[in-house]
Amino acid sequence: MNMKEMNMKESIELTKQGVEDSFRTGVFYNKQTQDKTHLQQIMNSLEIRPGMRILDLGTGMGFLAFPIAETNPDAIIVGLDIVETALICNRQKAQEEQLDNLSFVSYDGVHFPFEDGSFDLVITRYALHHFPDIQDTFAEIARVLKEQGQFFLSDPTPNREDTDGFVDAYMQMKKDGHIKFYTCHEWQQLGSAVGLLYQSDFETDIRFPKKRETAVGFEEILTKYKREVIDGYHLEVTEDEIWITERVNNITFRKK
Repeated sequence: MNMKEMNMKESIELTKQGVEDSFRTGVFYNKQTQDKTHLQQIMNSLEIRPGMRILDLGTGMGFLAFPIAETNPDAIIVGLDIVETALICNRQKAQEEQLDNLSFVSYDGVHFPFEDGSFDLVITRYALHHFPDIQDTFAEIARVLKEQGQFFLSDPTPNREDTDGFVDAYMQMKKDGHIKFYTCHEWQQLGSAVGLLYQSDFETDIRFPKKRETAVGFEEILTKYKREVIDGYHLEVTEDEIWITERVNNITFRKK
């Protein structure tokens, strides 16, 4: 195993452990990830037709997968994730809700366990900033998409004034495998390199809480960045939590 592979494996394990720890916090994890308004905006933007095969990459607790399966009984949805704990819960829930068109698959965080051209649509929300080799991930997304298939991503992005990486330093205080928030232009470049052509985008935001106990070095980070950059994220510090507002890219691509 070379150094790159070792670093990737370590990053994937950090992400897996971090997400599993978050799941155990229950209500707090939901507070970080659940947003009904955003969900409806995504659902309205997706072009889902009967018979489509849809891959939900980094499905987590199935925030997208379940409502898509419920509202599109003639489509096939597969949730893919590295966190087996979440997938076990999802499988049980899908069985209880009799969603026969929904399944969940685990993988190694690198190679998608599907044949070329397996899906009409790949979707992902709040996951890609954890992927240690984003170029390879985009190549895998393009590989499993059919020709003219669509790819939809939703992921936070730095404020336009944040050119020195404050938000990434802030997110990396919790050792959960956070790599990087990308700009819309960076996403377009990544897509273009593998034949995924930009179609459209819209912007939302998320008010994101972090437990203070996971924010080791917070005060030191505040001294390293310009005050106007930090203020742009509308930080609010309470006794137990730190809240931050992050912009979110929502982008649709189509495979050539």
